[in-house]
Amino acid sequence: MVMDARTGEVLHSRNADTQLHPASLTKMMTLYVAFQAIERGEITLDTPVRISRLAASEPPSKLGLRAGQTIRLRFLLRAAAVKSANDAATAIGEAISGSEEAFATRMNRTARAMGMRNTNFRNAHGLTQSGHLSTARDMSVLGRHVIYDFPQYYNLFSRRSADAGIATVRHTNRRWLDSYAGGDGIKTGYTRAAGFNLVASAQRGQERIIATVFGGSSTSARNARITELMDMGFNRAPSRATIRRPNPPAAMLTSSNGQVNAGKIVRVSGLITRSIRPTARPTAAPAQEEVLVAAIDTDVINAAVADSVNAALAEAIGAATPAPAPKQVVAAVPPDVTPIPRPATETQLVARAPDTMMVDTGPEVVTRISTSGGRHWGVNVGRYNTRYDAERVLLRVALNEMSTLDGSLRRVVQRSGGFDANFMGLTREGADLACRRLQARGTTCFMIGSDG
Repeated sequence: MVMDARTGEVLHSRNADTQLHPASLTKMMTLYVAFQAIERGEITLDTPVRISRLAASEPPSKLGLRAGQTIRLRFLLRAAAVKSANDAATAIGEAISGSEEAFATRMNRTARAMGMRNTNFRNAHGLTQSGHLSTARDMSVLGRHVIYDFPQYYNLFSRRSADAGIATVRHTNRRWLDSYAGGDGIKTGYTRAAGFNLVASAQRGQERIIATVFGGSSTSARNARITELMDMGFNRAPSRATIRRPNPPAAMLTSSNGQVNAGKIVRVSGLITRSIRPTARPTAAPAQEEVLVAAIDTDVINAAVADSVNAALAEAIGAATPAPAPKQVVAAVPPDVTPIPRPATETQLVARAPDTMMVDTGPEVVTRISTSGGRHWGVNVGRYNTRYDAERVLLRVALNEMSTLDGSLRRVVQRSGGFDANFMGLTREGADLACRRLQARGTTCFMIGSDG
């Protein structure tokens, strides 16, 4: 299967709906459900996970976990994504759902919600088991959801190595990632019954392709075939396309007996859902005409929003720096909220109060973008259906790339196809560097502007 990841359009397929053993491609769903559970507050990256005898006894590839030991969830996620560790995958499933069977039930419900009609999971690791089957089409759909539903975790799948707590693990697909320009994931799989499987993704400029192969005869043969399919995809895909993100499936909690629980869910997103500006104070008496409004400095608002979002983003795997403590917001009531009128001319003296005079010294510059040094360039990080979505992405990207985007101006531009999220006021070199860094993180980006 070859798919344009931006739109979900199938560019090529052969036997794409044939049910086969997915092997460790299964771990894409294991990790997806884990990311979902983290987002919903069911578990955290730093939750200590106690390793069961079942998890510790899983055959290789494995991290080497021992029954009874405790390890943080973030290390299990790294081991499962990078090394494809079977013991780590089982431990993840047990930590979230209580048992391997209950976790498999949740995996299957999530797969159905994604439209994966020919997939059935029996375990979290993908080792051969009767009835544990999937297809190239379904795994391509799953890979697309991993990319677009959880971009904050997607870098896991391109790490050449990672600290897994008790060992440093190396990527199972580093040869192909190192050899193919733009390759950044996603997952390998191998068992004797399955052969050599791979779901791969690569991005070049605006284009992103997903290619899936089942049943390769060897690692080198599989990599050669996936390279051919990737090249085919980039040749057939349009250079520009409107991104149509897949609809994330609803997360479902299951108990140990496989039943869906509709219990209270705590959602941890870090996003601001309402204004933090204080409401107007009540008037002293019904006949009083003046309404006293609590004043708050805009810098305090911006800092509070940044602190809140940064706290959520810092939960990404590998983040070690805690979010800064939020600043204290102090509401103050100004003694006089009546604005002073501006002078009619630049030199006119205006009486503000008896015995007090004010001089207008010229027009006030509020904000501007410097055009010195060729700062006519910017970067676009996508087009979105609503202005809110575009602004949210701009804020997230700005927090992730403070060093390269420092001094730029976040701007949302409405187009016929949606709302463009842009950073403006960069030099050509700065825009190029920002785009390369963002693309390395899996964020769609292209330069806009000119030196003219």
